[in-house]
Amino acid sequence: MFIDTHCHLSVDDYENIDQVLTENRAVGVSPIIISGCTKKDILESLKYAECYSDVFLTIGYHPSEADSITEEDLSLLEQQLVSTSKIVGFGEIGLDYYYGKENKNLQLQLFEAQLQLAEKLDLPVVIHSRDATFDTIQLLKKYSVSGVIHCFSGSLETAKEYIQQGFTLGIGGVITFKNSKLREVVAQLPLDKIVLETDSPYLTPEPFRGKKNSSKYIPYIAAAIANCKNISVDEVSSITTRNAKKIFHID
Repeated sequence: MFIDTHCHLSVDDYENIDQVLTENRAVGVSPIIISGCTKKDILESLKYAECYSDVFLTIGYHPSEADSITEEDLSLLEQQLVSTSKIVGFGEIGLDYYYGKENKNLQLQLFEAQLQLAEKLDLPVVIHSRDATFDTIQLLKKYSVSGVIHCFSGSLETAKEYIQQGFTLGIGGVITFKNSKLREVVAQLPLDKIVLETDSPYLTPEPFRGKKNSSKYIPYIAAAIANCKNISVDEVSSITTRNAKKIFHID
């Protein structure tokens, strides 16, 4: 059994949601945790959580939304976060300077507002950080929160810093890429600080790179982790599943 702790599920990306979930289950990937990180995605994700027993959610506003989120949106988000037990975390939230820092202050304000709310509601957070490691770490230090660093691909030093702050690292398809330095980092990390994720439909692992990603490819990520740590896939499955259940309080 595997848990995909971070994926995106939308009719914009997949023609047949039932088929996607059936294919996931066929390879032992169930449950999955969808990330709803725009106003539109949150509403769609909530519908899937109602329809499917093995679909859970994290919701929150992605840093790319920083220019448009209002106080009213944040109030609505707070209501949504407590609306159903199928919502198991807050995210993905964070900072993204990859395309520039023109709206850096707005990103910081949105991130901090959501960290405050996560602390208030005592929810695990799912952190998006791209080209913004220093600012991310500094803000996280201000709040009593923990959770997952989504799509981690940084250095061993950065990994240890996040782990020291109480976070677990989400490892996805990047670990399967040729010449990926992430394998060397993961080899030195404790498995109880790792969870599996796809970020589908993005970041498809080898040997399917170039195709649309799906949670059904989680076993390939698990195999890459097992290989670099010289352990069995069963051990990766068992421990990462236990980690995910503990973080997100999934029975």
